[in-house]
Amino acid sequence: MPTARTRFRTGVAAATAAALSLALVAGCGGDSTGAASKDGKVTITMGLFGVMGLKETGLLEKYMEENPNVTIKADIAADEQTYYGALQTRLAAGSGLKDIQGIEVNRARELADTLAPRFVDLGEEEGTDHFLPWKAGQVTSKDGKVIGLGTDIGPMAVCYRKDMFEKAGLPTDREKVAELWKGDWKKYVEVGKDFKKNYEGGKKVAYMDSSTGLFNAQIYGNSEYFYGKDGELVYRDSPVVKEAWDTAVDAAQSGLTAELRQFQDGWDPGLSNSTFATTVCPAWMLAHISEKAGEANKGKWDVAEAPKGANWGGSFLGVMETSPVKEEAVKLVKWLTAPEQQEHVFAEIGNFPSSRTALESDTVKNAKSAYFSDAPIGEIFGKAAAEIPGDQVLGPKDGTIKDTFSQGLQLVESQGKSPAEAWRTTDERIRKAVG
Repeated sequence: MPTARTRFRTGVAAATAAALSLALVAGCGGDSTGAASKDGKVTITMGLFGVMGLKETGLLEKYMEENPNVTIKADIAADEQTYYGALQTRLAAGSGLKDIQGIEVNRARELADTLAPRFVDLGEEEGTDHFLPWKAGQVTSKDGKVIGLGTDIGPMAVCYRKDMFEKAGLPTDREKVAELWKGDWKKYVEVGKDFKKNYEGGKKVAYMDSSTGLFNAQIYGNSEYFYGKDGELVYRDSPVVKEAWDTAVDAAQSGLTAELRQFQDGWDPGLSNSTFATTVCPAWMLAHISEKAGEANKGKWDVAEAPKGANWGGSFLGVMETSPVKEEAVKLVKWLTAPEQQEHVFAEIGNFPSSRTALESDTVKNAKSAYFSDAPIGEIFGKAAAEIPGDQVLGPKDGTIKDTFSQGLQLVESQGKSPAEAWRTTDERIRKAVG
C-alpha cells in the first residue's frame, strides 16, 4: 500500500494499471449474472458507475489473485444518471441485474423505501460495524434492512487556482484563502466579485465553474433540505433551499461562472484550458480534476476548507437477492468495503472512506496531494467530514430533485431567464417528476 504522502494517481494512470487485468476484469456490457460451476469456480458480476475506485486501483484484480476460483466482471457506466436509469429498468423487469449493484447516495432512500426486498440484508453481517453510523442509516429500510455497505463519503472543500488568485490580488495560502469565506457561502460569492473586478491575467477567466455546484454545497451541509423528517416535501418553503438558490443565482447573475455544469459537456475542457479559478470539490472529485486539468497544471491547484462542512456524494455496494452466487458476492462486498481497502482507494485516488476505522488511520489523517500543492487533504476533508450532520434527511427522489434544480439554475445562468421564472419552471418540473 502506498504511503500517505504518495501522490494520487490520475485517472489515466489508474486506467493504465487496470488495463493490465482487462482480460480478467472485463466490462461485461450485457445482462448476465454470476454463476458457480461444478469445478468450484465462481463468476461474480458487478454494476458500477463513475470512478468508484474498485477497478481503477487494482482491488478487483487483487481479490482474484487471492481467490483464484473467483472471476469478477465489472460493467462500469461513466455517468451515474444513465446507470441508475438502466438499474431501474432492470429492477422493474426482474432480469438483467448484476450480482452486485452500486448505489449512489441520492438514490439510496428510494431503493431502501420501495425495493428493499430485492436486496440482501447486510446489516447482520459480521465485521461490518466499522462504518460511520449515519452512513449505514442512509441505506436502511423502514423495517431495518440494510441494503448496502458503504464505499466512500463526499466531504467538501474548495479547489482553487493559486496562480489565478495571485493575478486577482487575492491571498494564495490555503489557510488565508479559507478565512476569506469562513462560515458563509455568501462570502465565497463576494470573494468572486473581488476576483472578477481585479483579475489581470490576460485571457478571460471565470471565478467558478457553475452555480449548480455552489447550490449543492449549500444544501448538503444541513439536516433537512428537500424532505422533512416525516418524509414530506419541504423544498418550497425551506429556508435552506431558498438561501442556496438565492446565493447561486447571485453568482450566476453577477457573471462569476463559466456556465459549465460539473461533469457535463465542456467541464473537462474547462479544466484543461484553465477557464475558471475555483470549483466546489468533494474529496472524490480530486482524481478527476488532476486527470482532466493535466500535468501542465500540477502545483497550480490547491485545496482550502469550505465555508461550512457538507457531504456531497458517496456510494454503496448492494447484493441482489436474485444472484445465484449470493454468498460469494456478500463476501466480496465485505472485503471491498473493509477499512484496509477503503484506505487503499483513498491513498490511490482520494475517495474518502466511510469507515470510522479507516478515517482514524495515519494513511488517511496524514495524507497530502502532490498535484494539489501538497495540500493536507486528509486533514482538510477529515475536518469537513466531522462537520457533516449525522441526522440528514434523505428522500426517495433526492437525486431527481437535485438534477432539476441544477437545470433550473442553468436557465438563469446560460439562458437569461429571470430567477422567478426559473423557480416556477423548476417547481413545475419537480411536481411532475415526483408527484
